[in-house]
Amino acid sequence: MKSKRNISFSSFFNPTSLRFQLLCRSLLILAVLLAFIGVFQYIFMREFIYRNKAATLQTQIISLPRQIWEQAVLDSQEYVKRRLPYFFILGTKLAFIDIRGNFAVLAKEPGAPDPPQLEVEEYLNILNQDPGLHYKVIGGAGGDEQLLILQPIPGAPGEMLGVVQASTSTGPLKELLMRQLLIFLLLAFTALFCGLLTFFPVLNRTLVPLTNMVTTVEQIDAGNLARRFPTRQGQMEIDRLAESFNAMLDRLEASFKAERETQEQMRRFVADASHELRTPLTSIHGFLEVLLRGAANQPDQLERALKSMYSESARLNKLVRDLLLLAKLDRASHMELQEGLLDTVVWDMEPQLRILGAGRKLDIDIEPNMKCKFDKDKMKQLILNLFHNAVQHTDPENGYIKIALYGQRGGVQLSVQDNGPGISDIHLPHIFDRFYRAEVSRTRKYGGAGLGLAIAKAIVDAHGGTISVKSKQGEGCTFYVWLPA
Repeated sequence: MKSKRNISFSSFFNPTSLRFQLLCRSLLILAVLLAFIGVFQYIFMREFIYRNKAATLQTQIISLPRQIWEQAVLDSQEYVKRRLPYFFILGTKLAFIDIRGNFAVLAKEPGAPDPPQLEVEEYLNILNQDPGLHYKVIGGAGGDEQLLILQPIPGAPGEMLGVVQASTSTGPLKELLMRQLLIFLLLAFTALFCGLLTFFPVLNRTLVPLTNMVTTVEQIDAGNLARRFPTRQGQMEIDRLAESFNAMLDRLEASFKAERETQEQMRRFVADASHELRTPLTSIHGFLEVLLRGAANQPDQLERALKSMYSESARLNKLVRDLLLLAKLDRASHMELQEGLLDTVVWDMEPQLRILGAGRKLDIDIEPNMKCKFDKDKMKQLILNLFHNAVQHTDPENGYIKIALYGQRGGVQLSVQDNGPGISDIHLPHIFDRFYRAEVSRTRKYGGAGLGLAIAKAIVDAHGGTISVKSKQGEGCTFYVWLPA
């Protein structure tokens, strides 16, 4: 457990670590949000404090009797100055501007500079505006920022006496804002620090499914593709990723299995092909050796040798043709299929099939208008291969072969049935393998090499169909070929 903690802790400080990047980005987002909140709070609080201060001063101005301002108009500033200090906050400067624009300072601290003075037009504009709260922030003498409150004073009905200007320094207000800002910054840094302490274990726990996947991946190699990722870890994205990896592993496992099977089939194919090619070549080589030893001068032995060599060469030629055909079908399994009537093809082959049957009883049962897409030459070869296989395994005198053609499952089904010895359950799974022969002696007697059914299956596969066989030993067998309509 200690080593795992050390590994995760060290990976936390690695800039390329997912934990480090998630933590940094989370804290960065939190810091940006806090900064945004801080700026918004500062602007909002500044406006709130300034407005609240201005409203307080405005209330004090409005609370004073109108006679004070009338005395100011009558140039009795001394009277006003004696009355005002009791009403205003310390540090507040007060001035009165009459309707003619005369500016008179009414109250200020001893030794303090005069209050700031605006343009006459600004004061006169206030008289024409609504009697609401009017304030503004301007720079004062010595760089001291001032908050100005301008309050119009009404006189007799329909008349205005002038404008009262109250000004105070914004320094105390800014100090209050800075204290609020410092408190917020302290809380923000505390929140970031707490986030740093709490995010790390939370991220570790959150990334446990991903860590489990890494551990599983490290245990998977070409020799061990049976491991699978857990797909119910409570995180939708990780579960989907695990399902995708499991599907990929299934495909890889199937691919490796198919590759091993292909290699094994290729090994058997090369061995069987070598064996089949060696037999006729050895036979021809033996007859040539006999002829070279003097048999060529004896007509009877010469004729037998030539007939045997001719038979072996014909068998060799057929074997090579079958191998080339299989290679061609493997290389280009797609065929240019044309729509046609398969029953017409079978009826056209009837004379040839009866000759090849050599006395065996042939029964043909075909439904009319069996339409499908096929390659005519390859389909004839398929029928000949299946029929030749039935001829090899039936008795010349008592043999019976039936060819049937009918519609089934949205397609066309061709069947070739015989009354031969049948095929045992041991041989049935391998009957379509190349060079596989259930009865080696009989097949070789007729010149077969175990490629006829393999070629038939390759042709059916190229047509997008299926081929199967049903058989019981001693009761014959039936081959079924289904082609899509």
